[in-house]
Amino acid sequence: MNVIAVDDKQEMSEKASAILFNEIKQNPELVLGVATGGTPTDTYDKLVEKVLAASLDLSKITTVNLDEYVGLAREHEESYWYYIYTHLYEPLGLSPDRALVPYGLSDDLQEECIRYEKSIEKVGGIDLQLLGVGRNGHIGFNEPGTPFESKTHLVELTDSTRQANARFFEHKEEVPTRAITVGISTIMKSRSILLLASGEEKAEPVNALLRGDVGEKWPVTVLNQHPSVTLVVTKDALEIEEDLDHDQ
Repeated sequence: MNVIAVDDKQEMSEKASAILFNEIKQNPELVLGVATGGTPTDTYDKLVEKVLAASLDLSKITTVNLDEYVGLAREHEESYWYYIYTHLYEPLGLSPDRALVPYGLSDDLQEECIRYEKSIEKVGGIDLQLLGVGRNGHIGFNEPGTPFESKTHLVELTDSTRQANARFFEHKEEVPTRAITVGISTIMKSRSILLLASGEEKAEPVNALLRGDVGEKWPVTVLNQHPSVTLVVTKDALEIEEDLDHDQ
């Protein structure tokens, strides 16, 4: 694992956007797995700046969303389709036809999970997967206890995850209780992984990863079994109280 320690989130975003830019430049047909939420927002903004400044052609890039809320229309401002459209596709003038996103309003959510997994296989799998990590160690919406062999599946979001995402909604009650997420085994099939972590609230899962632990209690620790992972992490996410009981 390649660990890049940075001073703050701004530097993390700059480093991450540079990595993404170089990967896209080297492979104009890159299949990019994209994360959503607060962690990668500045990374996408900086990536857009770099792409526009270099006049790169991204028309053959395919993006694969890690997840999508169940019950939100794609036009809803907190849907992850809307997120990736407004942060990448709209500012770059790209066709949303190149964006793979689970459909959270499907009449048959289990069938939608199967369809989405097949759509990832159809584009040849993910070349580079961008990830954040939740306070409880989740990657995508793969909550603690998710089997490592899981593929795209329906998940009930934990209270801690919904609480963390409540800042994006007017009321916590509006945060969806379910989501469709790419599974851990699908993430692990990615050819390379770029993991971002910032803030002291991410210190516990980051340190579980760096200790070399591998267990379903901390889903992020599965990345210890991947051959090509780069972690860009702020220094405060590396600091943890020495007397913290990790078994709690």
